[in-house]
Amino acid sequence: MANTKPTIDNPETLAEVLEKGAQTGIRVLSCVNVTKGMKGQEIAPLEELSAAGAAGFTDDGVPILREDIVREAMERAAKLGKPVTFLPDALGQKAAIDALPEGAVAMLENVRFHPEETSKVDAERETMAKELSTYGDIFVNDAFGTAHRDQASTATIAKFMAEKPVGGFLMEKEVANIEPMVTNPPKPQVAIIGGAKVSSKIAVLESLMKNASALVIGGGMAYTFLKAQGHKVGKSLVEDDFLDTAKKLLSDAAAKNVKIILPVDHVGAEEFSPDAKAVAVDNIDIPENLMAMDVGPKTVAAYKEVLSTAKSIVWNGPVGVFEFDAFAKGTEQVARLVAEATGRGAMTVVGGGDSVAAVNKFKLADKMTHVSTGGGASLEFLEGKTLPGIAILAQK
Repeated sequence: MANTKPTIDNPETLAEVLEKGAQTGIRVLSCVNVTKGMKGQEIAPLEELSAAGAAGFTDDGVPILREDIVREAMERAAKLGKPVTFLPDALGQKAAIDALPEGAVAMLENVRFHPEETSKVDAERETMAKELSTYGDIFVNDAFGTAHRDQASTATIAKFMAEKPVGGFLMEKEVANIEPMVTNPPKPQVAIIGGAKVSSKIAVLESLMKNASALVIGGGMAYTFLKAQGHKVGKSLVEDDFLDTAKKLLSDAAAKNVKIILPVDHVGAEEFSPDAKAVAVDNIDIPENLMAMDVGPKTVAAYKEVLSTAKSIVWNGPVGVFEFDAFAKGTEQVARLVAEATGRGAMTVVGGGDSVAAVNKFKLADKMTHVSTGGGASLEFLEGKTLPGIAILAQK
């Protein structure tokens, strides 16, 4: 790879970089997410970038073992039909990268092994970002999973690149599918919001309420809402500190003419265990000795009715403890209803780690318009927040 400083005048997309990069000898620096067990998912444009020459580094929310990065490098090498050099550190690699031949690809160690990556001190992040910036001529951010983090490799690096960074193909796909769900979705829109706690979903409920005609609220968080309405919830998970918040959200929805769908029957258990006996509760109120673990058939029927006319659906969070087979039916039925809606032409987006795990468990991921690769990133995007890793890009 030539040790020069070629340029491409103000590229806005990765396609432009690929079109001109091979002719100009441009060197591309790409940030990707690699997580244990990904097994070759399409997470980075390294195959396409190799024509121009690329150095890729990994950034993920949890420490990744070196063997996972090496494995990913080997998988990339197999797809490329050429070696992918693994460099054992994210920093101090300028000489090694400069020594790479034309068209070569290198993968650096996880940037999270350096505390400067996540430092709250600007100067520390900038020192690391400045060094990373010397590895390439154009920065391609394809790490949507960490786009919500203002860190050295996700955002600060943009200060030191001569050209405005561009998004990778995965980043482009995520933005193209999630952003319309917040700004201008096909209507009627239905949002399915589940998960354990109301406290973690307040902002996304408020955001989606602006466009949705109906909000389906399930999972553990639903029982805070039911208790706020005066219903008996037994031993179900409830955030008592957020009862007033739940009441306000219900009031706001009514004022906006947004229908709220809460469970009207349940599948309960005496204990939170995969071996617990499932008990059908054919009533909105739950006996004192039971905790809700899943929704019942009446609730699923209500979901089916509201989803049958939806032109767009966004799903974040399961409606039951789907990890336990005895309490997975409700979430499985939601996944099938969303898949059916996709088949009718609705735009469907699944975002959030547990929702993604659910559609994968039920082998329905390929029946959705889009399944996001970002947990926290997709949630914050749905909340309407500006993500630092997207804000730096030439074309948002």
